[in-house]
Amino acid sequence: MDTKTTLSISQARARIFDLADQVQKPGRVYTFTDKGMPKAVMLSAEKYESLLETIEVMRIFPNLDKDIAQVRRDIKSGAYKKYTTLEQLLAKDNALHPNNKTKSRKALRKNS
Repeated sequence: MDTKTTLSISQARARIFDLADQVQKPGRVYTFTDKGMPKAVMLSAEKYESLLETIEVMRIFPNLDKDIAQVRRDIKSGAYKKYTTLEQLLAKDNALHPNNKTKSRKALRKNS
């Protein structure tokens, strides 16, 4: 649950160290205002990084919700059994020798 609090920049300035501690609590966010208008937001660095990662995933996978729905349908119908496996993809790129998976996995670990 996000707990959002709005403060004037002057109030925030007087409490900056306390606010920096408070935003470490899950869901705690502060909005700072100037003359009643929002000017800035304070949130934890962890939450900020999480938001950036979420934006990046959404950029890379713009239809993720549709893809997830399709996979759920495929699981129910059994169509997922026709999906290409990771081992098939790696074998295609010669990262795994298809006849000796154990040896190839060891080789992969050595090269990592």
